[in-house]
Amino acid sequence: MFTLKELERQTDDQVVILKTSQCKTDFGSERLTMDFETANIFDWFRSVYHLATAQKVIVDNYFAFLAVANFKSNVQCVQLWHAAGAIKQFALKDPSIENRSSLAHSRFKRVYNRFDHVAVGSEKMAAIFRESFAVGNNRILRSGIPRTDFFFDTGAVSQAKQRVKEEYPSIRGKKVILYAPTYRDNELNVNELHLNIDKMYRAFKGEYILMLRLHPAVNGNFQNKYPGFVVNVSSYSNINHLLVATDILITDYSSIPFEFALLQKPMIFYAYDQEEYAESRGFWEDYEEMVPGPVVETTREVIDVIRNDKYDLQQVRQFADTWNQYSNGNSSENLVSNLFTEDTQVKAVMKTQL
Repeated sequence: MFTLKELERQTDDQVVILKTSQCKTDFGSERLTMDFETANIFDWFRSVYHLATAQKVIVDNYFAFLAVANFKSNVQCVQLWHAAGAIKQFALKDPSIENRSSLAHSRFKRVYNRFDHVAVGSEKMAAIFRESFAVGNNRILRSGIPRTDFFFDTGAVSQAKQRVKEEYPSIRGKKVILYAPTYRDNELNVNELHLNIDKMYRAFKGEYILMLRLHPAVNGNFQNKYPGFVVNVSSYSNINHLLVATDILITDYSSIPFEFALLQKPMIFYAYDQEEYAESRGFWEDYEEMVPGPVVETTREVIDVIRNDKYDLQQVRQFADTWNQYSNGNSSENLVSNLFTEDTQVKAVMKTQL
């Protein structure tokens, strides 16, 4: 939304928003928004038309259609991506693509070659994108990550906290632990979480609330035994709102810590399957050296860290500074200023994740 609002502020041009069912953002009835899915055939054809006539195309994920899109020579495609940093490898460096066909590899490369600009928040992420997308340094746009502007907007942060409290009133007056694990491919039929909720309840009931942010495949099987202690926030659309309402984050290999670090709050990395995950997905660096918090393998260790405040917030601050090097609250403004001139242009903005 920050990029969209900045486009509207800096230009008088038409902004067209194409979204899939994964995107839960309400862009407002006054904006031209379309379903970019074949299930809605009318919107699909309209979307293709706008993509064909746009001067700028902004995306935030991998889209296979880019492999066959024939943009005009003056069209710029800008990749915002959906993460400010990366723990696990992805794109051309993802170990899981080794067994894919040569046709698939060719398609991946064509998609990544469409990116005229890739926005980054740090030199570390610039280096990762150069390897992951096989793009040259001339395509790296050091604007900062527009989505992080939220964390520098005190008014927006205050409103978000209030909204979360209104949505989940049981968190009022309590410290909040957010458990947001990465989805595993083998968890389609998982009935229980690896974090032992019974032990967490016995250790922290009354003082803490445990918010759970689960993947849909896992969330569908979750049964909440402790409604006064556990709050399932998996359906809440904006993860950043949840982060500002959180006191302690428990996660593993996701990209959430790169933005949460801006809040300078403690994190615990519950990596119970670290070796297995490293082999299947691959890490950019030594995992335990990279993450800004204690790495644990059991619920008992999680409880011990929280009870005894075994955090190093200086490590969190250093992590935030490193990965958010160019993200200082003006990233949306920087992005739009760099990309758009005073010429009349039509843009297609494609959003699928928050």
